[in-house]
Amino acid sequence: MDRARWNADVARDILRQWVIDTLGSPEGVLVLDETGFTKKGQHSAGVQRQYSGTAGRIENSQIGVFLLYASPAGQAFLDRALYLPKSWTQDRERCRRAGIPDDVEFASKPELARRMLECAMDQDIPAAWVTGDSVYGGNRSLRLWLEESSQPFVLEVACNESLWWQSFHYTRADEIAAALPDDAWQTLSAGSGSKGERWFCDSQR
Repeated sequence: MDRARWNADVARDILRQWVIDTLGSPEGVLVLDETGFTKKGQHSAGVQRQYSGTAGRIENSQIGVFLLYASPAGQAFLDRALYLPKSWTQDRERCRRAGIPDDVEFASKPELARRMLECAMDQDIPAAWVTGDSVYGGNRSLRLWLEESSQPFVLEVACNESLWWQSFHYTRADEIAAALPDDAWQTLSAGSGSKGERWFCDSQR
């Protein structure tokens, strides 16, 4: 595909419009996630030894950040971004050999996620929620931007993440969870996994 004459962003825009027309729903959810692509060599753009969720360990791999859309009508990919570690963006000659333009600078995974969300939200894709794991929930700037955009979100955070809570004091996430009464929680299923039903506890307080 690297030899074909096509514009990946134009293809993305066509797909996004199809998603809006076919799957769009006020109950839709924008899902942030990343995946790793295990590689053997050192020439593929962005490749280095880094944690790969696909492998479940540190591997020589590329990491892609993805934005997906899910609604009662179905699910589809919306956007993608290749994560380029600083070892790449600080080595311009290596970038040129891999076909990476000189104006591409380092961006963290949450920064890539925000760019994709901005692009989708600018096109008025209907979404009740934004979701993602702690890679994105642990980024305070992304959380604040979603709040300022009046976009509801459910993002995972580490137990030691400091969050605004009562009286606008910073409190650890695990301390907030421990302070909630038992009747604040409900047990829900995230669907079946390789080891059976995936249960989790949820509270909206």
